[in-house]
Amino acid sequence: MSAQDQLIRLAQGWLGNGPSRLMYLCLYDWIACAIAGMDEPAAKLLQPEGEGAAQVFGRFPMSAPNAALINGTMGHALDYDDTHFDHIGHTSAVIMPAVLAMAQDQMLDGTSRVLDAALVGSEAAVRVGKWLGRDHYQIGYHQTATAGAFGATVALSRLMQLKRPQIHHALGLTATMASGLKGQFGTMGKPLNAGLAARTAIEAVTWAKAGMTSDPEGLESFATTHHGMRDDAAWTDEDPWMISRISHKFHACCHGLHAALEAIGDMRVDGDDIADMTITTHPRWMSVCNLPSPDTGLGVKFSYRHTAAMAVHGISTANIASYSDATARDPLLIAFRDKVTVVADESLSEMQARVQVTLKDGSGLTESHDLNTPMTLEAREVRLRDKAGALLGSTKASALWDALATHDTNAIFDVV
Repeated sequence: MSAQDQLIRLAQGWLGNGPSRLMYLCLYDWIACAIAGMDEPAAKLLQPEGEGAAQVFGRFPMSAPNAALINGTMGHALDYDDTHFDHIGHTSAVIMPAVLAMAQDQMLDGTSRVLDAALVGSEAAVRVGKWLGRDHYQIGYHQTATAGAFGATVALSRLMQLKRPQIHHALGLTATMASGLKGQFGTMGKPLNAGLAARTAIEAVTWAKAGMTSDPEGLESFATTHHGMRDDAAWTDEDPWMISRISHKFHACCHGLHAALEAIGDMRVDGDDIADMTITTHPRWMSVCNLPSPDTGLGVKFSYRHTAAMAVHGISTANIASYSDATARDPLLIAFRDKVTVVADESLSEMQARVQVTLKDGSGLTESHDLNTPMTLEAREVRLRDKAGALLGSTKASALWDALATHDTNAIFDVV
Protein backbone atom coordinates (compact mmCIF):
# COMPACT_ATOMS: atom_id res chain seq x y z
CA MET A 1 0.00 0.00 0.00
CA SER A 2 1.39 3.40 -0.96
CA ALA A 3 2.01 6.18 1.56
CA GLN A 4 -0.82 8.15 -0.01
CA ASP A 5 -3.22 5.24 0.50
CA GLN A 6 -2.10 5.09 4.13
CA LEU A 7 -3.07 8.74 4.58
CA ILE A 8 -6.48 8.09 3.07
CA ARG A 9 -6.94 5.27 5.58
CA LEU A 10 -6.19 7.79 8.33
CA ALA A 11 -8.64 10.32 6.93
CA GLN A 12 -11.33 7.64 6.85
CA GLY A 13 -10.86 6.50 10.45
CA TRP A 14 -8.27 3.73 10.30
CA LEU A 15 -7.21 4.11 13.94
CA GLY A 16 -10.63 4.55 15.53
CA ASN A 17 -10.95 6.62 18.70
CA GLY A 18 -7.87 8.50 19.83
CA PRO A 19 -6.53 10.73 22.61
CA SER A 20 -9.11 13.50 22.29
CA ARG A 21 -8.30 15.05 25.67
CA LEU A 22 -4.69 15.46 24.63
CA MET A 23 -5.84 17.21 21.44
CA TYR A 24 -8.00 19.54 23.57
CA LEU A 25 -4.88 20.56 25.48
CA CYS A 26 -2.97 21.01 22.21
CA LEU A 27 -5.66 23.34 20.89
CA TYR A 28 -5.64 25.33 24.13
CA ASP A 29 -1.85 25.66 24.06
CA TRP A 30 -1.72 26.65 20.39
CA ILE A 31 -4.42 29.32 20.77
CA ALA A 32 -2.59 30.80 23.77
CA CYS A 33 0.57 30.99 21.63
CA ALA A 34 -1.38 32.54 18.74
CA ILE A 35 -3.01 35.24 20.87
CA ALA A 36 0.35 36.02 22.47
CA GLY A 37 1.90 36.21 18.98
CA MET A 38 -0.67 38.59 17.51
CA ASP A 39 1.64 41.60 17.62
CA GLU A 40 4.77 39.83 16.42
CA PRO A 41 6.17 41.45 13.24
CA ALA A 42 5.81 38.27 11.17
CA ALA A 43 2.06 38.29 11.80
CA LYS A 44 1.49 42.05 11.65
CA LEU A 45 3.16 42.34 8.27
CA LEU A 46 0.58 40.00 6.71
CA GLN A 47 -2.29 42.19 5.51
CA PRO A 48 -4.31 40.27 2.91
CA GLU A 49 -7.44 42.00 1.71
CA GLY A 50 -10.94 40.61 1.43
CA GLU A 51 -13.71 39.46 3.72
CA GLY A 52 -15.06 36.08 4.69
CA ALA A 53 -16.39 33.96 7.53
CA ALA A 54 -13.11 32.70 9.01
CA GLN A 55 -11.95 34.67 12.03
CA VAL A 56 -8.42 35.85 12.73
CA PHE A 57 -7.20 36.61 16.24
CA GLY A 58 -7.45 40.36 16.80
CA ARG A 59 -8.63 41.13 13.25
CA PHE A 60 -11.69 41.10 11.01
CA PRO A 61 -13.04 37.84 9.51
CA MET A 62 -11.61 36.95 6.12
CA SER A 63 -11.39 34.08 3.65
CA ALA A 64 -10.36 30.69 4.98
CA PRO A 65 -6.98 30.61 3.15
CA ASN A 66 -6.04 34.06 4.46
CA ALA A 67 -7.22 33.26 7.99
CA ALA A 68 -5.18 30.05 8.02
CA LEU A 69 -2.13 31.93 6.73
CA ILE A 70 -2.27 34.66 9.38
CA ASN A 71 -3.39 32.55 12.34
CA GLY A 72 -0.79 29.93 11.41
CA THR A 73 1.96 32.52 11.34
CA MET A 74 0.76 34.03 14.63
CA GLY A 75 0.68 30.65 16.35
CA HIS A 76 4.26 29.85 15.41
CA ALA A 77 5.70 33.37 15.67
CA LEU A 78 6.91 32.87 19.24
CA ASP A 79 8.19 29.33 18.54
CA TYR A 80 6.46 28.30 21.76
CA ASP A 81 3.99 25.77 20.31
CA ASP A 82 4.14 21.99 20.63
CA THR A 83 6.56 19.73 18.76
CA HIS A 84 6.92 16.02 18.01
CA PHE A 85 10.28 14.31 17.70
CA ASP A 86 9.07 11.59 15.29
CA HIS A 87 7.56 14.25 13.08
CA ILE A 88 10.73 16.36 13.44
CA GLY A 89 8.68 19.49 13.77
CA HIS A 90 5.61 21.25 15.10
CA THR A 91 2.16 19.76 14.51
CA SER A 92 -0.47 22.12 15.94
CA ALA A 93 1.24 25.10 14.23
CA VAL A 94 -0.18 23.98 10.88
CA ILE A 95 -3.10 21.71 11.71
CA MET A 96 -5.04 23.96 14.12
CA PRO A 97 -5.22 27.13 11.99
CA ALA A 98 -6.24 25.13 8.92
CA VAL A 99 -9.03 23.24 10.70
CA LEU A 100 -10.39 26.28 12.53
CA ALA A 101 -10.47 28.38 9.36
CA MET A 102 -12.20 25.74 7.28
CA ALA A 103 -14.71 24.90 10.02
CA GLN A 104 -15.73 28.53 10.32
CA ASP A 105 -15.78 29.10 6.58
CA GLN A 106 -18.11 26.14 6.14
CA MET A 107 -20.08 26.96 9.31
CA LEU A 108 -19.19 23.58 10.80
CA ASP A 109 -19.38 24.74 14.38
CA GLY A 110 -18.48 22.78 17.48
CA THR A 111 -15.06 22.03 18.87
CA SER A 112 -15.71 18.27 18.97
CA ARG A 113 -15.73 18.11 15.17
CA VAL A 114 -12.72 20.40 15.01
CA LEU A 115 -10.82 18.25 17.50
CA ASP A 116 -11.66 15.04 15.62
CA ALA A 117 -10.25 16.45 12.40
CA ALA A 118 -7.25 17.97 14.21
CA LEU A 119 -6.44 14.64 15.87
CA VAL A 120 -6.44 12.73 12.59
CA GLY A 121 -4.48 15.47 10.83
CA SER A 122 -1.89 15.69 13.60
CA GLU A 123 -1.39 11.94 13.48
CA ALA A 124 -1.00 12.15 9.70
CA ALA A 125 1.59 14.92 10.02
CA VAL A 126 3.62 12.87 12.48
CA ARG A 127 3.53 9.79 10.27
CA VAL A 128 4.45 11.70 7.11
CA GLY A 129 7.27 13.36 9.01
CA LYS A 130 8.55 9.97 10.11
CA TRP A 131 8.10 8.55 6.60
CA LEU A 132 10.08 11.40 5.01
CA GLY A 133 12.65 10.96 7.75
CA ARG A 134 15.97 12.50 8.75
CA ASP A 135 17.36 12.78 5.21
CA HIS A 136 14.53 15.14 4.24
CA TYR A 137 15.16 17.26 7.30
CA GLN A 138 18.94 17.25 7.21
CA ILE A 139 19.07 18.28 3.56
CA GLY A 140 17.31 21.47 4.59
CA TYR A 141 13.52 21.06 4.50
CA HIS A 142 11.35 22.38 7.34
CA GLN A 143 9.27 19.33 8.26
CA THR A 144 6.74 21.47 10.14
CA ALA A 145 5.72 22.95 6.81
CA THR A 146 6.23 20.01 4.44
CA ALA A 147 4.86 17.07 6.43
CA GLY A 148 2.54 19.52 8.18
CA ALA A 149 0.87 20.53 4.92
CA PHE A 150 0.01 16.89 4.20
CA GLY A 151 -1.28 16.41 7.75
CA ALA A 152 -3.48 19.49 7.46
CA THR A 153 -4.83 18.22 4.13
CA VAL A 154 -5.78 14.94 5.79
CA ALA A 155 -7.45 16.87 8.63
CA LEU A 156 -9.53 18.94 6.21
CA SER A 157 -10.37 15.91 4.09
CA ARG A 158 -11.89 14.35 7.18
CA LEU A 159 -13.62 17.56 8.25
CA MET A 160 -15.15 18.01 4.79
CA GLN A 161 -15.84 14.27 4.36
CA LEU A 162 -14.11 14.11 0.99
CA LYS A 163 -14.46 10.97 -1.09
CA ARG A 164 -11.46 8.77 -1.74
CA PRO A 165 -10.64 10.15 -5.24
CA GLN A 166 -10.95 13.70 -3.93
CA ILE A 167 -8.51 12.98 -1.12
CA HIS A 168 -6.04 11.57 -3.63
CA HIS A 169 -6.24 14.76 -5.67
CA ALA A 170 -6.05 16.99 -2.57
CA LEU A 171 -2.86 15.24 -1.49
CA GLY A 172 -1.47 15.50 -5.00
CA LEU A 173 -2.16 19.23 -5.07
CA THR A 174 -0.52 19.57 -1.67
CA ALA A 175 2.54 17.77 -3.01
CA THR A 176 3.05 20.37 -5.72
CA MET A 177 2.69 23.27 -3.24
CA ALA A 178 4.24 22.03 0.01
CA SER A 179 7.43 23.88 0.89
CA GLY A 180 9.51 25.35 3.69
CA LEU A 181 13.23 25.60 4.36
CA LYS A 182 15.28 25.29 7.54
CA GLY A 183 17.35 28.19 6.27
CA GLN A 184 14.53 30.42 7.55
CA PHE A 185 15.23 29.47 11.18
CA GLY A 186 15.95 32.54 13.25
CA THR A 187 13.96 34.78 10.88
CA MET A 188 10.32 35.73 10.32
CA GLY A 189 10.31 33.22 7.47
CA LYS A 190 10.10 30.32 9.95
CA PRO A 191 6.62 31.10 11.34
CA LEU A 192 5.52 32.12 7.85
CA ASN A 193 6.32 28.56 6.75
CA ALA A 194 3.62 27.27 9.13
CA GLY A 195 1.05 29.77 7.87
CA LEU A 196 1.80 28.96 4.24
CA ALA A 197 1.40 25.23 4.94
CA ALA A 198 -1.99 25.79 6.58
CA ARG A 199 -3.11 27.87 3.60
CA THR A 200 -1.83 25.22 1.17
CA ALA A 201 -4.04 22.58 2.79
CA ILE A 202 -7.16 24.73 2.56
CA GLU A 203 -6.52 25.54 -1.08
CA ALA A 204 -5.74 21.93 -1.99
CA VAL A 205 -8.88 20.54 -0.34
CA THR A 206 -11.10 23.31 -1.72
CA TRP A 207 -9.84 22.79 -5.25
CA ALA A 208 -10.02 18.99 -5.06
CA LYS A 209 -13.58 19.14 -3.78
CA ALA A 210 -14.46 21.40 -6.71
CA GLY A 211 -13.06 18.88 -9.18
CA MET A 212 -9.41 19.82 -9.77
CA THR A 213 -7.27 16.78 -10.51
CA SER A 214 -3.62 16.06 -9.76
CA ASP A 215 -1.01 13.32 -9.59
CA PRO A 216 -2.85 10.59 -7.63
CA GLU A 217 0.44 9.52 -6.03
CA GLY A 218 1.74 13.00 -5.35
CA LEU A 219 3.18 12.14 -1.95
CA GLU A 220 5.40 9.45 -3.49
CA SER A 221 6.61 11.94 -6.10
CA PHE A 222 7.26 14.47 -3.35
CA ALA A 223 9.49 11.99 -1.52
CA THR A 224 11.49 11.37 -4.69
CA THR A 225 12.22 15.04 -5.30
CA HIS A 226 12.57 16.10 -1.65
CA HIS A 227 14.99 13.50 -0.29
CA GLY A 228 12.32 11.42 1.48
CA MET A 229 13.56 8.22 3.12
CA ARG A 230 10.23 6.36 2.76
CA ASP A 231 10.44 4.83 6.23
CA ASP A 232 7.56 2.32 6.16
CA ALA A 233 7.73 2.02 9.97
CA ALA A 234 5.59 5.16 9.86
CA TRP A 235 2.56 3.08 8.93
CA THR A 236 2.78 0.35 11.55
CA ASP A 237 -0.39 -0.73 13.34
CA GLU A 238 1.73 -1.65 16.36
CA ASP A 239 2.24 1.98 17.34
CA PRO A 240 -1.25 3.49 17.34
CA TRP A 241 -1.60 7.22 17.81
CA MET A 242 2.01 8.35 17.58
CA ILE A 243 0.68 11.83 18.39
CA SER A 244 0.40 10.66 22.01
CA ARG A 245 4.14 11.32 22.32
CA ILE A 246 3.74 15.01 21.52
CA SER A 247 5.96 17.32 23.54
CA HIS A 248 4.77 20.71 24.76
CA LYS A 249 7.21 23.55 25.23
CA PHE A 250 7.86 25.10 28.62
CA HIS A 251 10.77 27.26 27.46
CA ALA A 252 10.14 29.94 24.83
CA CYS A 253 12.83 28.75 22.42
CA CYS A 254 13.68 25.92 20.03
CA HIS A 255 12.66 22.57 21.50
CA GLY A 256 16.11 21.19 20.86
CA LEU A 257 17.37 23.37 23.72
CA HIS A 258 14.82 22.23 26.30
CA ALA A 259 16.49 19.09 27.65
CA ALA A 260 19.70 21.03 28.29
CA LEU A 261 17.79 23.89 29.96
CA GLU A 262 15.94 21.43 32.21
CA ALA A 263 19.28 19.87 33.19
CA ILE A 264 20.78 23.30 33.92
CA GLY A 265 17.75 24.14 36.03
CA ASP A 266 18.23 20.97 38.06
CA MET A 267 21.80 22.06 38.88
CA ARG A 268 20.69 25.20 40.72
CA VAL A 269 24.11 26.81 40.26
CA ASP A 270 24.98 30.49 39.85
CA GLY A 271 26.74 31.65 36.70
CA ASP A 272 29.37 33.53 38.71
CA ASP A 273 30.55 30.23 40.20
CA ILE A 274 31.07 28.45 36.86
CA ALA A 275 34.46 28.22 35.17
CA ASP A 276 33.25 26.34 32.10
CA MET A 277 30.27 24.32 30.82
CA THR A 278 29.90 21.51 28.29
CA ILE A 279 26.51 20.71 26.79
CA THR A 280 26.21 17.33 25.09
CA THR A 281 23.32 16.81 22.70
CA HIS A 282 22.17 14.65 19.80
CA PRO A 283 23.94 15.48 16.49
CA ARG A 284 20.68 16.55 14.87
CA TRP A 285 20.51 19.71 16.95
CA MET A 286 23.96 20.93 15.95
CA SER A 287 22.54 22.34 12.70
CA VAL A 288 19.25 23.51 14.20
CA CYS A 289 19.77 25.39 17.44
CA ASN A 290 23.50 25.81 17.90
CA LEU A 291 23.96 29.42 16.79
CA PRO A 292 27.20 30.24 18.62
CA SER A 293 26.92 34.04 18.72
CA PRO A 294 23.37 35.25 18.03
CA ASP A 295 22.95 39.00 17.68
CA THR A 296 19.13 39.19 17.73
CA GLY A 297 16.39 37.99 20.08
CA LEU A 298 15.18 35.56 17.41
CA GLY A 299 18.66 34.14 17.09
CA VAL A 300 18.91 33.62 20.86
CA LYS A 301 16.01 31.15 20.57
CA PHE A 302 18.32 28.89 18.57
CA SER A 303 21.47 29.09 20.70
CA TYR A 304 22.61 26.56 23.32
CA ARG A 305 25.35 28.88 24.51
CA HIS A 306 23.25 32.00 24.93
CA THR A 307 20.23 30.33 26.55
CA ALA A 308 22.59 28.51 28.94
CA ALA A 309 24.04 31.90 29.89
CA MET A 310 20.52 33.19 30.51
CA ALA A 311 19.57 30.20 32.65
CA VAL A 312 22.55 30.39 34.99
CA HIS A 313 22.14 34.16 35.44
CA GLY A 314 18.51 33.95 36.51
CA ILE A 315 16.96 35.19 33.26
CA SER A 316 13.78 33.20 32.66
CA THR A 317 13.92 31.09 29.52
CA ALA A 318 10.15 30.57 29.86
CA ASN A 319 9.44 34.30 29.49
CA ILE A 320 8.88 35.49 25.93
CA ALA A 321 10.20 38.93 26.80
CA SER A 322 13.60 37.46 27.70
CA TYR A 323 14.37 36.84 24.02
CA SER A 324 15.14 40.40 23.03
CA ASP A 325 17.86 42.07 21.03
CA ALA A 326 19.07 43.60 24.30
CA THR A 327 19.50 40.10 25.75
CA ALA A 328 21.49 39.09 22.68
CA ARG A 329 23.83 42.07 23.22
CA ASP A 330 24.16 41.74 27.01
CA PRO A 331 27.95 41.82 27.79
CA LEU A 332 27.53 39.55 30.85
CA LEU A 333 25.80 36.86 28.79
CA ILE A 334 28.23 37.18 25.90
CA ALA A 335 31.15 36.72 28.27
CA PHE A 336 29.59 33.60 29.80
CA ARG A 337 28.60 31.97 26.52
CA ASP A 338 32.28 31.91 25.57
CA LYS A 339 32.72 29.46 28.47
CA VAL A 340 30.18 27.07 26.94
CA THR A 341 31.14 24.24 24.58
CA VAL A 342 28.49 22.27 22.69
CA VAL A 343 29.31 18.74 21.52
CA ALA A 344 27.37 15.95 19.82
CA ASP A 345 26.93 12.38 21.02
CA GLU A 346 25.03 9.85 18.89
CA SER A 347 24.37 7.69 21.95
CA LEU A 348 21.91 10.31 23.21
CA SER A 349 18.40 10.44 21.82
CA GLU A 350 17.03 13.65 20.30
CA MET A 351 15.17 14.27 23.54
CA GLN A 352 18.15 13.90 25.85
CA ALA A 353 20.96 16.22 26.91
CA ARG A 354 23.82 16.12 29.38
CA VAL A 355 25.33 19.21 31.00
CA GLN A 356 28.69 19.21 32.78
CA VAL A 357 30.14 22.22 34.59
CA THR A 358 33.45 22.88 36.24
CA LEU A 359 33.14 25.29 39.13
CA LYS A 360 35.77 27.89 39.96
CA ASP A 361 36.69 25.94 43.10
CA GLY A 362 37.69 22.99 40.89
CA SER A 363 34.69 20.77 41.62
CA GLY A 364 32.31 19.53 38.95
CA LEU A 365 28.61 18.88 38.43
CA THR A 366 26.75 16.77 35.87
CA GLU A 367 23.01 16.65 35.18
CA SER A 368 21.04 14.90 32.44
CA HIS A 369 17.46 15.25 31.27
CA ASP A 370 15.17 13.25 28.97
CA LEU A 371 12.12 15.01 27.50
CA ASN A 372 10.62 11.61 26.76
CA THR A 373 9.88 11.04 30.44
CA PRO A 374 6.11 10.35 30.51
CA MET A 375 3.82 13.14 31.70
CA THR A 376 0.24 12.51 32.80
CA LEU A 377 -2.57 14.50 31.21
CA GLU A 378 -3.29 16.02 34.61
CA ALA A 379 0.30 17.24 35.03
CA ARG A 380 0.36 18.44 31.43
CA GLU A 381 -2.82 20.44 31.95
CA VAL A 382 -1.38 22.15 35.04
CA ARG A 383 1.80 23.18 33.22
CA LEU A 384 -0.06 24.32 30.10
CA ARG A 385 -2.51 26.42 32.08
CA ASP A 386 0.40 27.98 33.97
CA LYS A 387 2.11 28.66 30.65
CA ALA A 388 -1.04 30.26 29.21
CA GLY A 389 -1.33 32.41 32.32
CA ALA A 390 2.22 33.63 31.82
CA LEU A 391 1.55 34.35 28.13
CA LEU A 392 -1.86 35.98 28.40
CA GLY A 393 -2.42 36.85 32.04
CA SER A 394 -4.49 34.69 34.37
CA THR A 395 -7.83 36.32 33.49
CA LYS A 396 -7.52 35.85 29.75
CA ALA A 397 -6.06 32.34 30.13
CA SER A 398 -9.05 31.29 32.26
CA ALA A 399 -11.45 32.88 29.77
CA LEU A 400 -9.85 30.87 26.97
CA TRP A 401 -10.20 27.65 28.95
CA ASP A 402 -13.87 28.42 29.60
CA ALA A 403 -14.46 29.33 25.94
CA LEU A 404 -13.15 25.97 24.79
CA ALA A 405 -15.44 24.24 27.24
CA THR A 406 -18.49 25.80 25.53
CA HIS A 407 -17.70 23.86 22.32
CA ASP A 408 -18.34 27.09 20.40
CA THR A 409 -15.42 27.94 18.12
CA ASN A 410 -16.62 31.55 17.81
CA ALA A 411 -16.17 31.99 21.57
CA ILE A 412 -12.46 31.24 21.21
CA PHE A 413 -11.93 34.39 19.16
CA ASP A 414 -13.88 36.54 21.63
CA VAL A 415 -11.12 36.01 24.22
CA VAL A 416 -8.76 38.45 22.45
